[in-house]
Amino acid sequence: MDVLLFSVVVFIYLLMVGYVGYIAWKRTDSSEDYMVAGRDTHPYIMALSYGATFISTAAIVGFGGVAGQFGMGILWLVFLNILVGVFIAFIVFGKPTRRMGQKMGALTFPEFLARRFDSKFIQYFSGLIIFGAMPLYASVVLIGAARFMQTTLSMNFNIALIILAAIIAAYVIFGGIKGVMYTDALQGTIMFAGMLVLLGFIYWTLGGVTAAHQALTNMAYLMPQSVVAMGATGWTSSPVLGSAWWWTLVSSIILGVGIGALAQPQLAVRFMTVKSSKELNRAVLMGGLFIFVMTFTAYVVGSLSNVYFFQHLGKIAVDVAGGNVDSIIPIFINMAMPEWFAYIFMLTLLAAAMSTISAQFHVQGTAIGRDVYETLKGNKGQRSVFITRVGILVAVVIAVVVAYLLPGSVVAQGTSIFFGLCASAFLPMFVCALFWKRATKSGAIAGLMTGTFVSLFWLVFMHKKEAAGLGICKWLTGSSVLVTTMPWPVVDPIVVALPLAFIVTIIVSLLTKPPAEEVLERCFGETSSK
Repeated sequence: MDVLLFSVVVFIYLLMVGYVGYIAWKRTDSSEDYMVAGRDTHPYIMALSYGATFISTAAIVGFGGVAGQFGMGILWLVFLNILVGVFIAFIVFGKPTRRMGQKMGALTFPEFLARRFDSKFIQYFSGLIIFGAMPLYASVVLIGAARFMQTTLSMNFNIALIILAAIIAAYVIFGGIKGVMYTDALQGTIMFAGMLVLLGFIYWTLGGVTAAHQALTNMAYLMPQSVVAMGATGWTSSPVLGSAWWWTLVSSIILGVGIGALAQPQLAVRFMTVKSSKELNRAVLMGGLFIFVMTFTAYVVGSLSNVYFFQHLGKIAVDVAGGNVDSIIPIFINMAMPEWFAYIFMLTLLAAAMSTISAQFHVQGTAIGRDVYETLKGNKGQRSVFITRVGILVAVVIAVVVAYLLPGSVVAQGTSIFFGLCASAFLPMFVCALFWKRATKSGAIAGLMTGTFVSLFWLVFMHKKEAAGLGICKWLTGSSVLVTTMPWPVVDPIVVALPLAFIVTIIVSLLTKPPAEEVLERCFGETSSK
């Protein structure tokens, strides 16, 4: 390691992050500033903040590593990330969310849902879900960045975790969402440049686009027999339809994350930080381009790393990484790229981790401070901000502890679990809040509870990857899962929980009294409930 070069690169990066965080702190004067950035964020900052929050080390390291295992089929997730995560999210969901959020004076995602349905229960229960479940997502993002620091710098993994968490906690606690979004914009710019260089480099190294992809196609015979038996056919061809490999790729990886993006609390709140729908329109192009470059590069590099490793080591990527897919991208970067780029790319991963985790910590803090504490106690103002800051600190500690406890190859899995849980719990209620005035408080609560508890039940008793690891089903029934008949052990919870939550929300709403006219007036600015 070139200590001088590394020190200069990191010093400049931390200096920029520190300066941006300081500016955000100076511009944060109220609860509205701390939680929704005063509702006047520039569209460029909003777009990069959204994209940098969306795309983390979980996407680059975790899903890039999964691409090394599953191949190019994961590129369908790029399509969903852009179609659902940007265009539908910004145009279809973003505009009414911004308009309604401002009309209701909502400062958090749970508060938005609670005011729409006139229910304090929705606010604090949603806040508890976020505060309780998000540490899993935050911890796997931390793991992704720490693994790269461990590989690149020969640093102790545990020390890397603590350093990352401490830096992020500092500017989130003091700068609020302005600190998060300003640093996101800086970090997003670094991420974008780093990934463009990486994409160009791998194609140049492997002899061009056509040669690289043809070489990967020709390696299909090297697919491990264990995954071939599960339905894998190669890195550039689709798995056997309906096979265990196909269900894992489609339901857990592509659908779970692709659809789950619409109901991510840390993303939805971004829509409430701009002052008009025009800003959202202007942010779409930048947001779409950013997410395309980030995800496409990560998945292509992960897949093509098999070609590079086979040419140089005679092994496929998973074997080079010792079975831990979270190490595929870090090993490839350190082996294939020049030393100076390894340091620059480490900043890309640090930026990806810091941008996402800072948003997660901020959302967890506001969940416990405003959505739980303030809702239950009725306290307002600075006391709520203080509890929020304490909540952020607690969230940091929990995330670090969970990161210590989690096993290898968990980054993509942890992300999929959290995205799927959020989609099942919040998406039916969120969709109805925006587009169906007949939806009732009882229907929203019923859907929220259905999505949450069906997801948890499926994770504990039905989905083999999590159920076998937890061991609760095995302890209670003697079997790893309740149903062993294919395809149920490999069907992701979102496939079952999300439709059920939608159905329950609609049925209960139709069977209960329509919302009061004054509630609709407060939310939509009109009294018609049709």
